[in-house]
Amino acid sequence: MTFDLNKSLEILKKTPSTLQTMIGGLSEDWTSKNEGGDTWSVYDVLGHIIHGEKTDWIPRLEIILSTSGDRRFKVFDRFAQFGDSKGKSLDDLLKEFGELRDNNLEILKSKQLNEEQLDRKGIHPEFGEVTTRQLLSTWVVHDLNHFSQISRVMAYQYKTEVGPWVKYLGILNQN
Repeated sequence: MTFDLNKSLEILKKTPSTLQTMIGGLSEDWTSKNEGGDTWSVYDVLGHIIHGEKTDWIPRLEIILSTSGDRRFKVFDRFAQFGDSKGKSLDDLLKEFGELRDNNLEILKSKQLNEEQLDRKGIHPEFGEVTTRQLLSTWVVHDLNHFSQISRVMAYQYKTEVGPWVKYLGILNQN
């Protein structure tokens, strides 16, 4: 499938309600535990997604579309959620994410992006030149990636409890 903004919005619009349905109201046993070591819990993943809403997608879009000469992106702090989320409940994070996403999608729609703008380039600190089209495609896949991660982290909590069925549960055999 090639990039299509309307198709992308189908996913981006549903992410807050999908996360609310998937993890809202769950006990901390499901949301605060990880897969061991330096892995992330569901709570951590949600904090990371929120940080991206604040500092990644729309700020980088603004840089690409800017008329100034500097198109370099700031480095994204993939671990900022550990400080930013402190003291907040999962419900607080879900609410914050929903509000941020709604606002970001309004900004995105207001741009009324055309083909020339979708092909414009920014400078990623690691990858070099990237297009608006690639940035927005990545936003969609980033959401989908974290749905998968959240499911995997939650499934991991029962890894030993499923006994011999672990053999047939691919989600438990990804590490």
